[in-house]
Amino acid sequence: MTVPCACDDERQATVSRRRLLATGAAGAFAGLAGSQLDTGLAFAADPAYAGDVLVLLSLRGGFDGLSAVVPHGDAAYYPARPGIGVPKAQLIGGDSFFGLNPGLAPLLPYWTGGQLAAVHAVGQPAPNRSHFSAMEELERAAPGTSIRTGWLNRMLGSLGTSDVFNAVAMGTAMPARVLAGPAGYLGITSVDKTQLNGDQADRPIAATMAALYEGAPAALGRTSAQLTGALAQAAKLRAAGYAPANGAVYPATELGGALRDVARLIKSGVGLMSATVDSGDWDMHENLGVATPGKRMFDQLKAFATALAAFAADLGPDGLRRVTVVTISEFGRRVTQNGSGGLDHGYGNAMFVLGGGVRGGKVYGRWPGLAAANLRDGDLAVTTDYRAVIGEILRARCGLGDLASVFPGVTTSSLGVTTSR
Repeated sequence: MTVPCACDDERQATVSRRRLLATGAAGAFAGLAGSQLDTGLAFAADPAYAGDVLVLLSLRGGFDGLSAVVPHGDAAYYPARPGIGVPKAQLIGGDSFFGLNPGLAPLLPYWTGGQLAAVHAVGQPAPNRSHFSAMEELERAAPGTSIRTGWLNRMLGSLGTSDVFNAVAMGTAMPARVLAGPAGYLGITSVDKTQLNGDQADRPIAATMAALYEGAPAALGRTSAQLTGALAQAAKLRAAGYAPANGAVYPATELGGALRDVARLIKSGVGLMSATVDSGDWDMHENLGVATPGKRMFDQLKAFATALAAFAADLGPDGLRRVTVVTISEFGRRVTQNGSGGLDHGYGNAMFVLGGGVRGGKVYGRWPGLAAANLRDGDLAVTTDYRAVIGEILRARCGLGDLASVFPGVTTSSLGVTTSR
């Protein structure tokens, strides 16, 4: 049986909302091509920030953690997925209970090398099978409170940021909900497209704007300075060009291009503290397929893994030591496949953590089991709050002292996924 889904309606609502937000936030800079500048007040910056660059990779649409990190040792797994379960013989990087989908093969060297780990049975405090609502809660990360800012913006405020290049939503010119708040950030489709429309040598719009706002009141001058400063920095990066290092080859996909630009910013020394990147098309209600090339989930996982592996290779061991990548998704999928060979919206999920400070090569978290009595309304139960995992990373790798300022009421996990800097 397939559970009816209002995914198309919710996607349309999400796009409409984000367009409205983009219009409101970027209205003063309508000529800025390929980017969006959030011009809220920034907190005082700490120029001595020595924490990791946190890269938040959002797997939009409801990622199926049970297809990616397969619990082959759970007796209930294969009966629940007779047509789409990944055979044990095809799994890679596994142990006596878990194994990785073969589509993730490009990331296997980082798994076996100890830089990539997974956390299973992770998710939000309460089930929410609505894309729109679940994403809102995931990125606000403060259920039961009146807080309306995004958790990543709160993190930036706690750590201190004064430059829009400290935080970048890469691959989109629309506001990122997780970055909503007073700390400034930059949303760009790509580094090379960050410029004012029509800003040419014979029409120096950016220079004219800087001259117009010279001596203006602080509130106006600060906004103009942020804009022209971002444009000047982007112009320097364009002039310098970029070639990935260490033989890294990024796929010609939106995710590949976004991660390439994140690596570019990290290595350029612009002061990047955090970046967000979206990867969509995980909403597989039908034809998820077996774990072989040409099938939907396999191909999607391979594209994801290829882009992320290129990013890690591009940074190299030294660069990866000061970067932590964490994946999130609004919810997982149902344990039992539906009548269309796919999976409907569920609850518990899996997260990946990649970085030089990761204790990798294993699956963390308390496994609740897939037997019917252990499920939450037919879904994988959540035994670890996703915020606790991220909180551990923020403390151990980013130097955040006050977790409550980012995730109110949440205690840092004691999983030990990462080492301390």
